Amino acid sequence: MSQTPAPYFQRHIFFCTNLREGEPSCAEHNASAAQKHCKQAVKAAGLSGPGKVRVNGAGCLDRCAGGPVCVVYPDAVWYTYVDNDDIDEIVDSHLKNGQVVERLLLPAHVGK
Repeated sequence: MSQTPAPYFQRHIFFCTNLREGEPSCAEHNASAAQKHCKQAVKAAGLSGPGKVRVNGAGCLDRCAGGPVCVVYPDAVWYTYVDNDDIDEIVDSHLKNGQVVERLLLPAHVGK
């Protein structure tokens, strides 16, 4: 019987950085800067690298109405955020300690 291998990364966080012409989009909320800030915060906290956390930019995640948005996998936890303080809280609470930041959760009904 084979064992399931350990995941290469414990968690991924994806930031929508998409720009939609004529429609609300995450790029209009400085999503690329937020993703960059998160990447720096994860690295500074010693959380980056194999077996730890990977921070990625993504195209449209189809939840534009709640933008800006990011999602943590494999936890499937969707967040909205306002500023770097929110990103820092996600890094410290969720990515470092596994605790969901309830106040930043994107409501399940929010979509495109």
